[in-house]
This record gives sequence, C-alpha cells and structure tokens, in this order.
Amino acid sequence: MSPIILLPVIVLGLMFLTQAIKILREYERGVVFRLGRFSAVKGPGIIILIPIIDKMVRVSIRTIAFDVPPQDVITRDNVSIKVSAVVYFRVMDPDRAIIQVEDYLYATSQLAQTTLRSILGESELDEILSRREKINAELQLVLDKQTDAWGIKVGIVEVKQIDLPQEMQRAMAKQAEAERLRRAKIISAEGEFQASAKLSEAAAVIEKHPTAIQLRFLQSLVEIAADKNSTIVFPVPIDLIHSILEKMKK
Repeated sequence: MSPIILLPVIVLGLMFLTQAIKILREYERGVVFRLGRFSAVKGPGIIILIPIIDKMVRVSIRTIAFDVPPQDVITRDNVSIKVSAVVYFRVMDPDRAIIQVEDYLYATSQLAQTTLRSILGESELDEILSRREKINAELQLVLDKQTDAWGIKVGIVEVKQIDLPQEMQRAMAKQAEAERLRRAKIISAEGEFQASAKLSEAAAVIEKHPTAIQLRFLQSLVEIAADKNSTIVFPVPIDLIHSILEKMKK
C-alpha cells in the first residue's frame, strides 16, 4: 500500500479511536444515547462508543455546593428581611438528571430560591432567628422531595445569613438591653434576699447568746485597727461596758 493511501487510513483510524474510546474518572458517569435513544449509564474507566451513532453526556456524581442568592422575604408577622442560604446536593441517577430536566443545576437553584421564600414567609421572625435548625431541616425535606424525580439527592440546606432592617436591629438591641437589665435586677434582688436571710439567722443566734454581739464588736475593733494607722474614735455604749465589767466581776 502506497504512503499516499496509508496516511488517510491512519488519520481515519486515529479519529475513530478518539471518538470511540472515552475515559471517565472515578467521580464521573457517562449517559450514552444511541441514535437519540437512551442506551446505558457507563463508567468509570474506559468505555467504547460507536462513532456517529453513540453520543455521551458526562455527569459528575460528586457533592455540589451552590449559594442561594439573597432573597427578599416577608415573614408571617410582616417583617421584611433578606435571607441567603447554601445547598449541598449530588446526582444519584445520572440518566434521570439528564433526561428529566434540561439543566439540573439551574433547575435546583431556582427551586431552592422559591422554596426558601415560601417556607420563611410562613414563619415568624423570632422563629427564624431562634429555631434555624428546624427551618434548615424543613427546607432540606421539601427540596429533596421535589428533586427526587430528577435523580438528585439534597443532603444539607443551611440558612447562611439573615439581614434585618435598621429599625428592627435597633428595636432588638433595646429589647436585649432591657432583658439584661431585668436579669441584673433579679440577681441583685436574690442576693439581697439571701443576705437578709443570713442576717435573720445571725440575729436569732445573737438573741440566744447576747455575748456574741460583744465578741463581734471587739473583732470589728481589731479589723479596723489593722487596716488603718490613724487614731480611730469608736463610740462604745455604756450598757455594753457595764455588761463586760459584770462578766469580769463574776
């Protein structure tokens, strides 16, 4: 065979091999269509296609994370907020992800936006702020149920950021400050109550043992004398001195 004829044959053979042999990575699957009809899901590794007759679409089965852009939401108690989220999902059935929906990434993103607005619109602001885990679980459940027909599994949905109006932020700051003051007053009142209870117990002890007040008086003099180097004039009741003298006589 002459080189002039051999060269086109070699070129056609290389083109045939390029079109026929495909290599898919471990995280990839190939959805094969034969003459326009679905044939099989192949991969990973080396797969053989029939040129011109077979067409393949690559699909990644790794977990995909995408951000849901901030959405304007009006809560059930008529508060306007902006909420953004992040969604983690993966393709479980590559054939359905290609056949049942035109662009599963775009479709899942749009569905996540509408679901976020719908669910948060049915909740009050306090519930959104304090029970975020419940909101996340509800979002995940609804999204997973709706994307199941596309062969997609939604694993995690997290509300990422909640932007409140300025007036609402000021009102919540005042509410938090009032709550802190309330707790401080309660703690102070409880401390005074406990102190008064202890004083009442001490008074009962002193009533049973009158000499205890005298010992306490002398102890106070010692403490004052130890702390201060200056002269201290401390008034002493006459009846107290009389009581001490009577004790000494006995």
